[in-house]
Amino acid sequence: MSPAVLEVQGLTKAYRSAGRMLTVLHQVSFSVAAGATCAIVGPSGSGKTTLLGLCAGLDRASAGAVVLDGVRLDGLDEDALARLRSERVGFVFQNFQLIPTLSALENVAVPLELRGERGVAARAAELLGRVGLGDRLGHYPVQLSGGEQQRVALARAFINRPRILFADEPTGSLDADTGAAVEELLFALNAEAGTALVLVTHNPELAARAGRILRLKGGAVAADSAAGSP
Repeated sequence: MSPAVLEVQGLTKAYRSAGRMLTVLHQVSFSVAAGATCAIVGPSGSGKTTLLGLCAGLDRASAGAVVLDGVRLDGLDEDALARLRSERVGFVFQNFQLIPTLSALENVAVPLELRGERGVAARAAELLGRVGLGDRLGHYPVQLSGGEQQRVALARAFINRPRILFADEPTGSLDADTGAAVEELLFALNAEAGTALVLVTHNPELAARAGRILRLKGGAVAADSAAGSP
C-alpha cells in the first residue's frame, strides 16, 4: 500500500461566535495514500470547506494534527506553510481565482515564478495545450468562458507537480456539460501525474468518481466508504 501523503488526526476546529464556542469540526481522522482520490461530501454547514482548508494549511486547527507529505503542519510558521504549499500542493477553487491582469499563460506560470524559477513558459504552454487551450495562451480571464477559466486553473494547479491536489467544488459554478468536461480533465491529469486528490463536492456523480467518499455531518465523520474508481 502507498504511504499516506495526508494524515488527519483528531482534527477539531472551534470558533467563538456571539459569546459562545461553535465547534465546526470535531475529532475528524482519516488518511489519504499517495495517488489516491477522496471526495468529501455532506450537507451545507457540515464542515467540508473548513476541513479542506485545515488539510491544506490555509487555517489552523483548535486541536488535532495534520501531517502533509510527512510534515506536521502545526509546527510550521506562516512562511514555512507557504513554502510547503508552493512546493507540494495544488489548488482548484469553485470561482477559479485567476489573476485578471495576467494572461492564461501567465496565470499558469505564476506558482513557479513565485518560487524564482525561470523558463517556465514552455511548461505552462504544455499544460494549457493538455487542457485544450493551446490557442488561448494570450487571452485574459475576462476573454474566457467559465469552463475555459477553470481549465486554466487546472493547468495552474498541476504546474508545480504537486504531491496532493485540493479541489473545492471544482465544477460547482459550471453548467452540466462544461462541468463534466472539467471533471474528465481533472481525473485524467491527476492520474497521469500520480497526484493524490481530495475534493469537496455537492455533486454525487463527481464524488462517485473518487476511490473513497468521506461523508461529514455536523462536523464529524458520518461515513467513510469506498466509491467507484475513476
